[in-house]
Amino acid sequence: MKLKNIAAGVILAAASVSAFAADQIINVTADGVSHNWSGASLPGDGILSGYEDVITFTGLTPGVYNIGVTVSGQNLSFNSKVVGSLTTPLVSTLNGTPGAAFSVGSLKFFGVEYSGTAPFVLNLKGTAFSGASYTGTYTVTAVPEPETYGMLLGGLALMGVVARRKAKKAA
Repeated sequence: MKLKNIAAGVILAAASVSAFAADQIINVTADGVSHNWSGASLPGDGILSGYEDVITFTGLTPGVYNIGVTVSGQNLSFNSKVVGSLTTPLVSTLNGTPGAAFSVGSLKFFGVEYSGTAPFVLNLKGTAFSGASYTGTYTVTAVPEPETYGMLLGGLALMGVVARRKAKKAA
C-alpha cells in the first residue's frame, strides 16, 4: 500500500513541474547607418525613412504574447496621437493594431496572437532630423494558455478528494 502512495506522489510531483517561457528582450539602437540586432530586422536606409521604420520580429514560436515597446531618441519627432484620453508622441502599430500608451515613449500590445506563419511587423512612425538616433527595448512575453488554469483547478480538486478520503479513513 505504501508503494502505491509513494508512486502516486512521485507521479504527481513530476506532473506538477511547469515550463515557463522566458521573456525575449530585444535591445535596439538605430543610428541611420546600421540596424543589426537579434530577432528582428530593420531596413538599413536610415531611421524613419519615408516617415516610418518597419521592424520585423522573427523566430517566435506560435502562441499569445504581450509585447512592450520603449523608445527614446534625439533629433526626431514621433507624431502625436491620442490613444484613449492620453496624448503620446509615439505612434506605433503591431500587425496593424495600435499599441496602448502608458507613458511617453512606452507602448504595450496585450494578448497578440502569433500563428507562426507570418512575422510580427512593428511600425514606428515619425520624422527624423539630421543626426537623428533612437534606442529602444522590445520585450516579448508569452501569455499562459487557458489550459494551464484548468490543470491548476483539476489538481486542487484532486488534492481535496485525497484529503477528504484521508479524513474519512482516519475517522
